[in-house]
Amino acid sequence: MAGMKKYAAVAAVAVALIAVPTAAHSAPQGKGAPAAVLSAHVTGHPAHAPALPVAKTAPTARIVAPGEHVTEPGGAEFWLTAEGKHWTTLDNTDPQFRSVVDGNIDLGTPGVSAQVEGTAQGHVTLSGLYYGGKGTASTVTVRTTAGTLHAKLVELAGNPGWGVWYVSTDLPASDKDFGVKHIVVRDTEGGVYSRLDLS
Repeated sequence: MAGMKKYAAVAAVAVALIAVPTAAHSAPQGKGAPAAVLSAHVTGHPAHAPALPVAKTAPTARIVAPGEHVTEPGGAEFWLTAEGKHWTTLDNTDPQFRSVVDGNIDLGTPGVSAQVEGTAQGHVTLSGLYYGGKGTASTVTVRTTAGTLHAKLVELAGNPGWGVWYVSTDLPASDKDFGVKHIVVRDTEGGVYSRLDLS
């Protein structure tokens, strides 16, 4: 009989321990334990624990399908094929083309090309190829006589070893001699993927 009483007492304690978090969790706000304490009871972690830092991921080029058109805010359109870069602008709707297979570009050596096209209204579209660098291209900075621009990148899937950068800007009326000084493509680690110096 003493053994039965001891067993019943142990069972009652176990039931009480199991029921406590459930009862605390279901207590309405404003009654019983504060919400912060409820959270600590249910999760097992203090409610005021600092959030873990979120790791930042370096940007990479937008991956496009062959022939998929990408429209730049100024109205220019770009599309890529295995042969190279194609584009049109608002002032020149005839497709233009820059080959990556005609032998004029060594995809095994880091490089950047540039095309600059302006309108009579002072809008300039800048674009070009980047190629041959190690790692993954991440950002493009274009330093011009009118200031520094940050370009976007597009590539075909499958790591072709080249891609296209593009950016546009409106020039101040006083800027009559716009020019590109240099272009730097950086990889996801912050190193130089390729560059072009024109000044």
